[in-house]
Amino acid sequence: MPNGQVSESDDPVIHALQRALQAAEIRFVRILWCDNANVIRGKAVHVAALESLRHGVGITVAQQALPVMYDAVAPGSGLEPVGEALLAPDWSTFTVLPYVPNHAQVLADMMLDDAPWEHCPRDFLKQQVARLADHRLSLQVAFENEFTLLRRDDDSLVPVETSVYAATLAMNESVEVINAIADALLAQGLEPVRYHPESGPGQQELSVRPAGALEAADRQLQFRETVRGIAARHGLTASFLPKIFENAAGNGCHLNLSLWRGGENLSGDPASTSGLSAEAAAFIAGTLEHLPALAALTLGSCNSYRRLQAHAWAGAFRCWGHGNREAAVRVSLDGGPADGRFEVKTADATGNPYLALGSVLAAGLDGLERGLELPAEVTGDPGNLTEAERTRLGIDLLPSTQGEALAALEANDVLLAALGPARARAYRAVKRMEWEALEDAGLDDEVELLLERY
Repeated sequence: MPNGQVSESDDPVIHALQRALQAAEIRFVRILWCDNANVIRGKAVHVAALESLRHGVGITVAQQALPVMYDAVAPGSGLEPVGEALLAPDWSTFTVLPYVPNHAQVLADMMLDDAPWEHCPRDFLKQQVARLADHRLSLQVAFENEFTLLRRDDDSLVPVETSVYAATLAMNESVEVINAIADALLAQGLEPVRYHPESGPGQQELSVRPAGALEAADRQLQFRETVRGIAARHGLTASFLPKIFENAAGNGCHLNLSLWRGGENLSGDPASTSGLSAEAAAFIAGTLEHLPALAALTLGSCNSYRRLQAHAWAGAFRCWGHGNREAAVRVSLDGGPADGRFEVKTADATGNPYLALGSVLAAGLDGLERGLELPAEVTGDPGNLTEAERTRLGIDLLPSTQGEALAALEANDVLLAALGPARARAYRAVKRMEWEALEDAGLDDEVELLLERY
C-alpha cells in the first residue's frame, strides 16, 4: 500500500481479504446500515484493523431511535444510549466504491448476543422473505427511483435544467453525470436498464434490473449512495426528496414486483378474468387492504404527502388497474407471462427499503393466507370520478399526511405483528417525533432540512 505495510491477520478469511484490499489500494472499508429515519449511516474500518471485524463493529442501540432532524433519542422508543449492538458485515454485499478513492463498503446486519437484533431492518425483510418461501414463492423486485440534480448558484441550489418529460435537451444537459452514474453502478454489479429525464426540473429516472427481495433492498442503498456520490464528484447535489418544488412533479420510488415459483413468473394468468394468477391477485388484494398503514413505511417523511396528490401519477387512490398510472397498484402484463409484474406506486425513497418492502410482503402474505379477493379493476383516472362514484366502487384516497398514515399503522394489527413489538414501537416513536416536529413546517423549511438527508 502507498502508506506502508500493515500487520496481517492470523484468520485466513481476514488475511485473504486484507491481501485483496491492499492490492486494490483500499484504505478504509465502510460498514453501512440504514436507520428508522432512512438515513444511511456508516462506520469505516482501516484495512490494518480488519481483524476487529471478526466480531463486528459496535453501535449504540439508540441508533434505531434517532429521527431525521438531529441525533436525539425519540421518546417512547424503548431505546436509550445504554448498551451496544454489533454491525456484522455481509461480505456478499462488498463492493469497491468507484466514487470515493481508496474506500470500499459492505452492508451489515445488526446483531445482539450472537443473534439478529430485534430492531434490525434487514433481518425484518429476511423474515418476510422466509415466510413467502413457506408458500414456495419468491419475489423479483426493482426499486424505480426518481431523483433531482441541482447545482449551486451563489447561495442557492437550482435544478440543472427546466425542460419537460423525456426531452433530449435535458438528456444532453446531464449526459456526463448520468453516464458516470451508470458506469459506477455497473462496476458494483447493478445493471442499468433504462434512463430518461422526468417531468420535474432537473428530475431524472434511472432503473436497474430486478433482483431477489433482499438483494433489491441492498441495491437501493447502493443506488442512493452511488447517485449522490457521483453527483458530488461532478459538483452537483442529487436529492431523492419527494417534493422539492411546489408546482412541479415530485420524486417517487415505485416498487416493481413479480411473484415467482421455481423459475416461473406467476404474476399473470391469461385465463383469469383479471389477467392475474390467483397468487398475484391475492397478494395485491392484501397490499390494497393494508395500503393506508403501509404508507407510514413506504412514504417515510412528512414531505412525501405533498407528492401524494390526485392527477400527479403518484398512486393517491387505493385501487388497481392495468396500465393505470393514477391507481396505487399498476399491473403490467403486456410483455407476456415471463415479464408480468405489478407496481406499488405509493412509495418513495424516504422509506427505509427493508422496512418498506418487508411490510409490502407482510401485507401481500396476509392476502395470500386469507385468500383475499381482488376488488374490481379501475380502468380510468379515479380522480375524475365523483366522491359518490368512488364510494360505490370502494375507492378511497390514501392518507394526506404522515400523521394520518401513522394513525393507520398504529391501528393495523397485521403489520404491527409482522414488525414485532420492539421494532414497531421504535419506528412509530421516531416517525411520530418527526411528524410532530415538522407538521407545521412550510415546504421551504422541509427542503432546507431534508434535501441532503435523502
